Amino acid sequence: MNHNIIISSDLEEDTREVEALLQTVIPAALEAEGVAVPCEVDVLLTDDAGIHAINLEQREVDAPTDVLSFPMFQYAPGRPPVDDVDADPATGLTPLGDMVISLERARAQGEEYGHGTRREAAYLAVHSVLHLLGYDHEAGGLEAVRMREKEEAVLIQLGLPRTVSYTSDEI
Repeated sequence: MNHNIIISSDLEEDTREVEALLQTVIPAALEAEGVAVPCEVDVLLTDDAGIHAINLEQREVDAPTDVLSFPMFQYAPGRPPVDDVDADPATGLTPLGDMVISLERARAQGEEYGHGTRREAAYLAVHSVLHLLGYDHEAGGLEAVRMREKEEAVLIQLGLPRTVSYTSDEI
């Protein structure tokens, strides 16, 4: 599938390695979910201050976070776009929405969890794709477990398995 993954960065550092990773990870997550139409996803790479400002402005949450997802449409979990009804007539692409990733937070969490920045950035991108496709873990329970299983399946397929197991209180 020919998806358009648009990645921008407001960071001073070179983000080409992470951008290349996301160009692989995001289409893999879309394929794993059975997305049958070409899509567009916009990604912003930022730091904790940048994501904090967006979180405050868009969600009225006065704190940084690791990833934010802003879906263009409200898909039901497990029911991704399968036709071009939502496609932009000018591009033929279905705009799924926007994601914002704090690379500062990805580095810290990758170190904390013992699997590094690369795996953590990939995880955050897959997590966000699932949000763009209607999944939600906020209430916990089976939906959170299902989302976590889907994330891990994509990351294992990409050769980026989790090095430690989740415990029930992490879900």
